[in-house]
Amino acid sequence: MTQNIYDDPEFFQGYSRMGRSIGGLDAAPEWPALQSMLPSMKGLKVVDLGCGYGWFSRWASEQGADSVLGVDVSEKMLEQARKTTSAANIRYERADLEHLDLPVGSFDLAHSSLALHYIKDLPGLFTNIHKALKPGSRFVFSIEHPIFMAPRNPGWLIDDEGRKRWPLDSYQLEGERVTNWLAEGVIKQHRTVGTLLNALIAAGFTIRYVNEWGPTDAQVAAQPALAVERERPMMMLVAVER
Repeated sequence: MTQNIYDDPEFFQGYSRMGRSIGGLDAAPEWPALQSMLPSMKGLKVVDLGCGYGWFSRWASEQGADSVLGVDVSEKMLEQARKTTSAANIRYERADLEHLDLPVGSFDLAHSSLALHYIKDLPGLFTNIHKALKPGSRFVFSIEHPIFMAPRNPGWLIDDEGRKRWPLDSYQLEGERVTNWLAEGVIKQHRTVGTLLNALIAAGFTIRYVNEWGPTDAQVAAQPALAVERERPMMMLVAVER
């Protein structure tokens, strides 16, 4: 089973104070780029994998989706999602993405935001998503960039000239990375970019677009703290077609 760190009280408390937890999609700087990779929601049957608070699920419903299934392993996240959702066409279910069981050919779009780097059997999940999608459908997701995940002890280093540098460490060595982010002992799964994209291809997907996300000039002007994200990509956004 995937580590259910979001139900850890210390982790959940820290997560609930983050800007994107309070402000939703509008507080996620990568959202405009991810949104541009999505099809029109009109009439779609959507599955939101690792739905968290349900921000995307509600957005898809508001944009005209026919139905939305939000799936998450965390009871605390699902409890918050249900509290803040009134749309009758949204359903939330608890499920471990490592053992996902979705009806074959039932969805027009699969979406996932910053959840897949926790999944150990990612090829298995990709295969299950491929089976659950109708032909011609899209799977659009964000994931922590492998360069961001590679260091064994993530954190900025300061060089001799006082500049921040990201400590790339053992990039080719795939597997668990244990970090202390919001709580101690958070387990993530590091893979190279090649491994990630080839797993999608092996599952039967066609890659349509890849964005190694970084903030725009306008975003940095509005939020100067985002400038540091230009030193290394923190996230990768991917759109594939079934």
